[in-house]
Amino acid sequence: MTQQPETPPLWVVTGPTASGKSALAQALAERLGLVVLSMDSMAVYRGMDIGTAKPSAAERQRVQHYLIDLVEPRETFDTARWCEAAAAALDLVNGQRRRALFVGGTPLYLMAFFKGMMRGPAADRELRARLHAREAAEPGRLHAELQQHDPAAAARIHRADLRRLVRAHEVLQLTGATISSQQDHFARSDWLRPCRVVAVQRDRADLHARIRARTEEMLDRGLLEETEAIERSGGFSRTSGAAIGYAECREFLRGRFKDREELRNRIRRSTHQLVRRQTTWLRRLPETVWLTGHASVEDLQRALEPSQLRGP
Repeated sequence: MTQQPETPPLWVVTGPTASGKSALAQALAERLGLVVLSMDSMAVYRGMDIGTAKPSAAERQRVQHYLIDLVEPRETFDTARWCEAAAAALDLVNGQRRRALFVGGTPLYLMAFFKGMMRGPAADRELRARLHAREAAEPGRLHAELQQHDPAAAARIHRADLRRLVRAHEVLQLTGATISSQQDHFARSDWLRPCRVVAVQRDRADLHARIRARTEEMLDRGLLEETEAIERSGGFSRTSGAAIGYAECREFLRGRFKDREELRNRIRRSTHQLVRRQTTWLRRLPETVWLTGHASVEDLQRALEPSQLRGP
């Protein structure tokens, strides 16, 4: 019997927000004729363009992108739906005999798609309603309680990400075990889908400067106006409404910040918190190859090539 050739590992480019991963991945995709599969949990929403730093129309003309603009901001979109969409997109790209490049900074998507979804309890509507009511009565309470019972999960979930906070509490109350302990399959050495993961990083000062500039650019380009337009045309779901930049702009529009300077500072602070969570997730993967933000396209290609595989 003829032995079938081994399927090469899938390529993944990830890293913290503002690290420069998307620009580097775009350049590689143009160079090698790759198709980009977005791994960004907020880029799935139509109209949320400025705050998610989606690729421009010109970039999408040069490189085909999937998993962007899948649903309206008023809709709820979760990890399971993204994994289904990603599997379908990957099959399509493979059917075209092209190579996919997964690009984005949502580690939960990376872990779920390449290591498998957690098998948690089914949703309990009554429990969720009680949890939502508790948070509405005392904003920040769910995150504070999660910090007490499951600090590992609290470190990864933003205090405004109500959907994931509710799920973490739901799992704890229905199973008696923390959600972080039930995600232990993420720590296993094998992969549901073999892949090569390269993460782009920058030193603290450089990253902080880029976040500051990124925040200014988003506001200058009209992030507040984009947020207002979405509110008028159907509004945000709990999921999309937790997106950094949009969450703060919504608060500003409700008059909860004294001025635009406070808005800028809130967005920057939330972004720094996101960066820490993203880095924490990625550091859990010893297989990850780290590149500096000043790496070249050639550096990225060498890191992804199967012939350059190195042990953890």
